[in-house]
Amino acid sequence: MKRYNTPHRSRVVKTRMTEEEYAEFAERLSAYHMSQAEFIRQAITGAAIRPIITVSPVNDELLAAVGKLTAEYGRIGGNLNQIARTLNEWHSPYPQLAGEVRAAISDLAALKFEVLQKVGDAVGNIQTYQL
Repeated sequence: MKRYNTPHRSRVVKTRMTEEEYAEFAERLSAYHMSQAEFIRQAITGAAIRPIITVSPVNDELLAAVGKLTAEYGRIGGNLNQIARTLNEWHSPYPQLAGEVRAAISDLAALKFEVLQKVGDAVGNIQTYQL
């Protein structure tokens, strides 16, 4: 019985490829005249892996908090609109109050816009570094 001096390999690695990736893979195999397994082992040994690190000022927790905040803005705005409508329907003897409610609605809309704009800026500023 002939014995080969190769290490015992018990681990199997599977992967899927697109048609384009597989075509390139097959082309390289034929150029190097080696098996898929040997090509992959050599590629792993010689690969220079550079991890990609994403540095982000925004995380899921912050985005969830902002989502709750903007939903709350929406509810408050809805309540203020109902108050303003009621004051108008009853031809309120408090025109100054009606004006203040409308001003509060406007301020709330501006605040909501400002918060969303700041979050949008932060999310847009995510930076990716290739080491």
